[in-house]
Amino acid sequence: MKWILLCLGILGSFNACQSRFPSNPISEAKDSLPPTSAELPPAEPSLDVKIGQMIMIGILKRTYLLPSDTLAEDLRAQRIGGIILFEKNIAKTASFDSLQLLIQALQAQSTIPLLISIDEEGGKVHRLKEKYGFVPMPSAAWLGKKNNLDTTYHYNLHLAKELAKLGINTNYAPAIDVAVNPNNPIIAKVERSYSSDPQLVSQHAKAAIKAHHYAGVKTIVKHFPGHGSSANDTHLGIADVSKTWKEEELVPFKSIIEAGLCDAVMTAHIVHCGLDSNCLPATLSEPIIQGILRKRLGFNGPVFSDDMQMNAISKQFGLEEAVRRAILAGVDVLVFGNNVHAQDRIPPQQLHALIKNLVISGKIPESRINESYHRIMRFKSYIPH
Repeated sequence: MKWILLCLGILGSFNACQSRFPSNPISEAKDSLPPTSAELPPAEPSLDVKIGQMIMIGILKRTYLLPSDTLAEDLRAQRIGGIILFEKNIAKTASFDSLQLLIQALQAQSTIPLLISIDEEGGKVHRLKEKYGFVPMPSAAWLGKKNNLDTTYHYNLHLAKELAKLGINTNYAPAIDVAVNPNNPIIAKVERSYSSDPQLVSQHAKAAIKAHHYAGVKTIVKHFPGHGSSANDTHLGIADVSKTWKEEELVPFKSIIEAGLCDAVMTAHIVHCGLDSNCLPATLSEPIIQGILRKRLGFNGPVFSDDMQMNAISKQFGLEEAVRRAILAGVDVLVFGNNVHAQDRIPPQQLHALIKNLVISGKIPESRINESYHRIMRFKSYIPH
């Protein structure tokens, strides 16, 4: 019952944000947004519940949810902590209302409020398109070229207010990759970077984050430790940046963390043998996540994987090995979008059982699960403002 009240409280906070609009948004937004405390579960939950909170799953082509759906069963069994939405989850008619109802139905099946997430960077990474009646959202490159922080704030605020009204509480944005390689097929060439100047990237990213926070929406910056120098797309295979990555790619992450604006971080699947002598993708790399992100940059919040079904991971490692390595490296939330062929999709029940078996067999210590669980619950309880 307490968790239901918390869920309603969070939704209420989102709706309350709709009527607030700063007269001078950039100057009025706070540089540091301390967490708003909210009640956590009174007792330590079971291992099953903790593992469930680490699972972020795509829901295939569902645009509605019935209580008899297997997904609803997984939600009631607490095998899922979050949902990632895609364009295919948007109904072609009555798009806003249908998506809002879907999200409400998902939340209604879960005892612990879900993270409802989406990739809404703008430009070509834009699920909530205008053709469905949603607000326009230009690309990061367009905003970077304009180089007007009020403009960046303006577009992001309208987007974030729409996300909040829908019930989407987490956005995988902004992308804070520095456009080191102008021919990068997955970053610069598709206008996902604000600039090749890390300071400009930092400034615009902060404006975007402050706009989301004002509307009550959490952000996840990406792709750590920087995807901007790659020549290859990790959706398709390995992207080795050992000879192209630059130290300046850490600047936006450092700046946002130091400003107290970093809610969460998403890892990249890039390989850098200079940062990890085992040449593991960053998502599976303890030296990169624990050594650089946590110890060097001082980030203590949750770490999200990029989609674990991208070829840079799925074609190089078996499912069990990839999951084990990611958790041991320090990933708290494992993202499985399930945008793959039917035979390659991973049901929540299978993923949950796999992680539990890794713990029971001693391949992952339960203390590591506890760390992730508590980070995730703090993240869920934090209401940006």
